[in-house]
Amino acid sequence: MTETKAAVVREQHGKFVLEDVCLETPRDNEVLVRIKGVGMCHTDLVVRDQVFPTPLPAVLGHEGAGVVEEVGAKVTKVAPGDHVVLSFASCGECQNCKQGLYGYCPDLFGRNFSGARPDGSTPCCDSKGDSLSAYFFAQSSFAGYAIASEKNVVKIRKDVPVELMGPLGCGIQTGAGAVMNSLNPRAGETIAIFGAGSVGMAAVMAAKAAGCAQIIVADINNSRLEQAKEFGATGVVNSKSDDPVAAIQEMTNGEGVQYSLECTGLPEVVRQAVDSLRLTGVCGVIGVAPLGTEVKLDMNGILFGRTIRGVIEGDSIPDIFIPRLIELWRQGRFPFDKLVKFYPLSEINKAAEDSEAGKVFKAILQPE
Repeated sequence: MTETKAAVVREQHGKFVLEDVCLETPRDNEVLVRIKGVGMCHTDLVVRDQVFPTPLPAVLGHEGAGVVEEVGAKVTKVAPGDHVVLSFASCGECQNCKQGLYGYCPDLFGRNFSGARPDGSTPCCDSKGDSLSAYFFAQSSFAGYAIASEKNVVKIRKDVPVELMGPLGCGIQTGAGAVMNSLNPRAGETIAIFGAGSVGMAAVMAAKAAGCAQIIVADINNSRLEQAKEFGATGVVNSKSDDPVAAIQEMTNGEGVQYSLECTGLPEVVRQAVDSLRLTGVCGVIGVAPLGTEVKLDMNGILFGRTIRGVIEGDSIPDIFIPRLIELWRQGRFPFDKLVKFYPLSEINKAAEDSEAGKVFKAILQPE
């Protein structure tokens, strides 16, 4: 058993409270990781607010990174002392998983949002011995230590700052992968990115690395639009004061863009992203919306060769893609570290407030 501090949320819209918790010894296919840094993602906050119904009380956190402390008897992928990033969970056995389409595992929701292992158990209890939902994304890394499955642990090189790398496990991977893996633009092509949060900014960096000739960013925050230019945007539009579809058409000589990426989860923005496409263009949707949210589209806009598709976790194979992003970062071609602000885990509520207020792109929490 491992005793540690964890940020527990006990009620809808509640505060995170640091509590003493106890973790089980890793099972045969599990890994105990000492968390050095864990990113805060929009998904953590929507679960806190019960937009997605992960049972409470819960330990959230799904962008963990740290050092392997102990491994289960059948684990061969990593060993104690290895540096790792924790990513999302999938079954590994279904047809999609066997094709490397881990984000489209039929049991994706159950394995990431149920708060429990596939058998319904949880590896964590509070100081009273009561069970907590603490297998969020098979990690629950808002804590000093986390139990993860062997499948969602990604070994990384030891000569990079492990405390920085956690966001690669979800948000940064999602934005970059949506461009590099899902849309896969060729050098010289055009893309519009709607939403300049951390996911959208990762997409901007990826589009620049991929050689896109035009990278247009739409958002309602002028300061973020200015920062988008620093990361590679060739044009920006404030969609609060200007019509983004008209602006994008003007910037592309009336054609529209070959690719667009929707990062906000707002139905009206999805429509704008689709309407900004040229004929045969492709729109990727990665913004998270409440269950049951619907969007209206012009059927003739789709009929003439346009495509809209959803993207989960950037269509990534984490064991391959995360090390690639780290190498691009080392080369100075993917400067996601410029999005980051560090907070001690004890200031998790401050980090949440700053994230929701748009004061920080990506908060990373560090256990003390």
